[in-house]
Amino acid sequence: MSSNDRILTPELVRILKIFLLSSILLVFVFSFFNSYRADNTQRDRTFQMADSDRLYFLNVRSIHYDREIRKDAGMTLFRHKKRVQSDSFPTLDPVIILNPTKEEAYIYFELKNADYPISLEASLGEEKQQIEFSNGNNQAHLNLLKGLNPWIKEDYEFELVSGTQKYPLWTDVKEKEILKTILEDYFRLLNQTN
Repeated sequence: MSSNDRILTPELVRILKIFLLSSILLVFVFSFFNSYRADNTQRDRTFQMADSDRLYFLNVRSIHYDREIRKDAGMTLFRHKKRVQSDSFPTLDPVIILNPTKEEAYIYFELKNADYPISLEASLGEEKQQIEFSNGNNQAHLNLLKGLNPWIKEDYEFELVSGTQKYPLWTDVKEKEILKTILEDYFRLLNQTN
């Protein structure tokens, strides 16, 4: 082989330029579609919480809650410290439940001094609406929360109907603010802050 043979011929340089430019262009184009990956895990991510949201809740927001550690279930329950508690009237308190093993957060409506099934009546002026609820799984409680959320934001008045009796629910401005705080904290845990 002679020393005059060049390795980088003009043709090879042209091919390398085409290859490098097309590779860079493909990487740039595919970077826009990174979030559209296929999810083949078959997991329901409805209640999934990110580590950053969980840490924010535990380190910043949890000071406003009473914490109950349920070792039998492997979960931690958070009830707002300033919630209204009654020994005679029915109450319906939302409880945030963290499941650290599955990295999930649930909402549970804890009914006291009454039995399921219940219904919640919401009224604003002459407009009245009603939601039936008879306890259930995590999804049923989340559906109840999502059904109540627009009414809570618009300051509807609520009544709890158990059997034939009606009881006022979340009547005080303080109670409504506590309810809004719990909803905000829960939706932030699920990264649904819209």
